[in-house]
Amino acid sequence: MSDKDQLVIEPLDGRADACMIILHGLGADGRDFEPIVPMLPRPDFARVRFILPHAPRLPVTVNGGMVMPAWYDILEMNLNRRVDEAQLRSSAERIQGVIRDQIEEGIDSRRILLVGFSQGGAVAYEAALSFERPLGGLLALSTYFATVDSIVLNEANRSLPIEVHHGSMDPVVPESLGREAHAKLQQLGYGASYRQYPMAHAVCPQQIADIGAWMSERLSPKEKS
Repeated sequence: MSDKDQLVIEPLDGRADACMIILHGLGADGRDFEPIVPMLPRPDFARVRFILPHAPRLPVTVNGGMVMPAWYDILEMNLNRRVDEAQLRSSAERIQGVIRDQIEEGIDSRRILLVGFSQGGAVAYEAALSFERPLGGLLALSTYFATVDSIVLNEANRSLPIEVHHGSMDPVVPESLGREAHAKLQQLGYGASYRQYPMAHAVCPQQIADIGAWMSERLSPKEKS
């Protein structure tokens, strides 16, 4: 993937030995999460490279066909949230390519974390749970599990640490969808945890602190084995 397709923030203290990939939401780009990166801790035991990919520009049906950054088309804006699954899977395959690139650069797959907000979270679910190598963790922010009924799960990530965050006042992706995704993960046998925040469709300061703690926990030395 070329530099124009993603924003890469390298660690300040040497060559990266871990990676966090953050997928933005509809209508944004990788720079949407750039201000959050300096707020996350830099633990002694991890030199983290942050990769913030940019979604392609696509016409989005629920927005009157307007062309904007989107990981996939949303065909209906309702609780069933019908989406273009082929486009979603294409985006997930692209992100899996980013993960493979990091592995080829020498980063252990178990030290690669995938984070997704809103549309990016739906892509992150698909990319992480169908990936062929064990990853370090999946963080789903204010999102939904769009391909839960069609995803081909890979046994390599059956023990993947998963955390789901959602705002209790979200008018864009109702919290019921976040809780439904969490419940379905548990039904599928994943050990997912859930955090609720008093916010709308956004990221709040307490959540940023929790993301930092989650990142540090996932990348701590005990997580290598």
